[in-house]
Amino acid sequence: MASLLTSPSTKPKPFFLSSPPRPLRTPPSLNLTGISLTHNQKLAPFKLPSLAFKAPKRDVAAAAAASETGEDYRRILLSDVMVKKKTDKAVWWEREWTSMDFGAVAVVVSMHLLSLLAPFQFNWRAVSVAFVLYIVTGLLGITLSFHRNLTHRSFKLPKWLEYLFAYCGAQALQGHPIDWVSTHRYHHQFCDSDKDPHSPLEGFWFSHMNWMFDTNTITQRVGEPNNVGDLEKQPFYQFLKTTYIWHPVALAAALYAMGGFPFIVWGMGVRIVWVYHITWLVNSACHVWGNQAWNTGDLSKNNWWVAALAFGEGWHNNHHAFEFSARHGLEWWQFDMTWYVVRFLQAIGLATEVKLPSEAQKQRMALTSDSS
Repeated sequence: MASLLTSPSTKPKPFFLSSPPRPLRTPPSLNLTGISLTHNQKLAPFKLPSLAFKAPKRDVAAAAAASETGEDYRRILLSDVMVKKKTDKAVWWEREWTSMDFGAVAVVVSMHLLSLLAPFQFNWRAVSVAFVLYIVTGLLGITLSFHRNLTHRSFKLPKWLEYLFAYCGAQALQGHPIDWVSTHRYHHQFCDSDKDPHSPLEGFWFSHMNWMFDTNTITQRVGEPNNVGDLEKQPFYQFLKTTYIWHPVALAAALYAMGGFPFIVWGMGVRIVWVYHITWLVNSACHVWGNQAWNTGDLSKNNWWVAALAFGEGWHNNHHAFEFSARHGLEWWQFDMTWYVVRFLQAIGLATEVKLPSEAQKQRMALTSDSS
C-alpha cells in the first residue's frame, strides 16, 4: 500500500517543496534487555527465506524511563506507547517528494472530498451498493485475499478463486497485490523497529496513514521490494501491477452507468474511505490500544472494536503471535468474520491446507505458563 497508484520499475524523479532533503534521523539506541523475542522461535509453517532476519524491537519501557528525565518522548493518548517528539515541524515539507507521494496524496484526498458529498447524494440503493462493495473489497479482497491468503499463505485456494478475490482487493484502491503484500511482510519482519514501514513509535498518524506519503523513507528502511517473488512470477499479479489504476476507474464507470452520481459518491468515495480507515486502524490502533495475550515482543494488541469493523483483523496480538494462522479470533467469543468465510470455503472443499496454531505453539507464546 506504499503506492496507491502504481509501482514503477524505476525510481521516480524527486521533487523538493523547499530546501534539499535532510538525512533521515533515527532515534537513539534503547535498552533491549527487557524484551523477550521468543516469537522468533515459533514454528511457522510458512516462512519466506527473505524473512529469516527479525529486526530487534524497541524497548517501550526504556523510552518511558527516558521521558521521565527529559523532553524527548511523549505518550500517545490513553496508551503506554511512547513516541519520539518531533523537533522540526518543517521536515514534512522540506523532505524529498516523489511523483508516487503526490499521487498517493491526490488519491486519498480526492476520495475523502468525494465522500463529503454523501449527505447530498443519499438514496438507499447507493447505500446498499456501498455496503456490498465494503464486503466484497474489504472482507474478500483485503482481509481474506491480500492479508491472510497472499501475505501469510494461511490457506490455499484454487487459482481462479485466488485471482478473483485478489481482484476484489485491487478495487479497494490500496495498491496492487505485489505492493500491498511486500509492505505487510516487511511490517512483520521489522515490526516496531526502526525499519518498520508503519510503527506508531513514529507517531499515531504516521502509522495510520502518513507513512504512505513518504516512499523514499520506506525504501531507505527496508530497501527495494525483494520479498514477493512468489507473486512476481505469476503473470496475473504482474498484469494487475501494470494496469492497476484502470480497474477502479472501470468500476466507477460501471457504477455511474447503473446509478448515476450517487453510486459514485457512495460506491467509490464513502466505501473506499471506510475501507481505508478500518484497514489503517489495524496498523495504528492495534499497536496502541488493547491488550496482549501473547509474548510477541512488539506492540501488537487485541482490539475488539477494530475486530468488529475490520472482519476480525483487530485480534492483532493473536495474529502477530501466529502470523501463519488463518484464524485470528482464537477464542470462541472473538468475532472473526474472515475466519468464518475461510471455514465455509474449507467446508465446501475450496480452501485447503488451512493453518492453525497447535497447542504446543500456544504454550510457547503464552505470557504465563498456564495461559492458552
